[in-house]
Amino acid sequence: MATTTLLERHEPVAPRDLEAEIRRLKSDLNAVILAHFYQDSEIQDLADFIGDSLQLSQRAARADADVIVFAGVHFMAETAKILNPTRQVLLPDLKAGCSLADSCPPHLFKPFREQYADHLVINYINCSAEIKAMSDIICTSSNAEKIINQIPPEQPIIFGPDRNLGNYLMKKTGRSLRLWQGTCIVHETFSEQKLLRLKFRHPQAKVLAHPECEERVLRNADYIGSTTGLLNYVKQSSDREFIIATEPGIIHQMEKACPEKVFIPAPSEGSCACNQCPHMRLNTLEKLYLCMKNRAPEIVMDEDLRLRALRPIQRMLEMS
Repeated sequence: MATTTLLERHEPVAPRDLEAEIRRLKSDLNAVILAHFYQDSEIQDLADFIGDSLQLSQRAARADADVIVFAGVHFMAETAKILNPTRQVLLPDLKAGCSLADSCPPHLFKPFREQYADHLVINYINCSAEIKAMSDIICTSSNAEKIINQIPPEQPIIFGPDRNLGNYLMKKTGRSLRLWQGTCIVHETFSEQKLLRLKFRHPQAKVLAHPECEERVLRNADYIGSTTGLLNYVKQSSDREFIIATEPGIIHQMEKACPEKVFIPAPSEGSCACNQCPHMRLNTLEKLYLCMKNRAPEIVMDEDLRLRALRPIQRMLEMS
């Protein structure tokens, strides 16, 4: 089972010193800072690499660094450790989990897999190391379709943990998948009714959506893709206005890449800012500084678990 060590001290730091101190620590530790697209903009701007979870882990494997600081959520830092066993991997806040990963607990997924023992297990990378270790192949939202299309049609497939991505892939590939019923709380919260009203007010805007969104949102999208896919789309598009149906942290990179274009976050149900991931936003500059100063919390993983989780990731890389 994957474990972590706890952050023990919480020394106050003047905000004006934080960025300089983080850069100093990065040099002292020979560290690389990785930030997911869904992090706060101030963290993104300090990072050495920005991307989705797999991109960042691959970057970490190629980086000449002794310490990997992962400004993301727990399963992402675990993936970095799986791919980089000899390096120290730090996570600013241990509570930065993932609702999708949490929706697929290993003690429940194990009997589900055993019930369908003849099925090949393809799991989305947004899952724990324990779930990865129970998988035959790991996928991302950008390569899942390509991977499924390489599986012989007579081979039954379990797909998890995200049912919305699974339903989307069934439509794209024409394959019947046995789905684990997990979801992401952020991508479940977008309101189709409010989206349609927004489209009425912005008739020229293109709607871009992540495939973790529900079908009621996806059917209104002009383009569906991974976070990297969405970013590349706006860079290449001649359109000037976009409605973005994913965690709005990605908009920071879109605005930096295309400052002349307009990006509008897709609205969520109710009046809350529920389209922001509460787990991603637990990471702050203060916590980033403290985790580097104290070299904790650290991701520590049993070697047998790491090797079992590594195999399906390696198969994904081979098939991609």
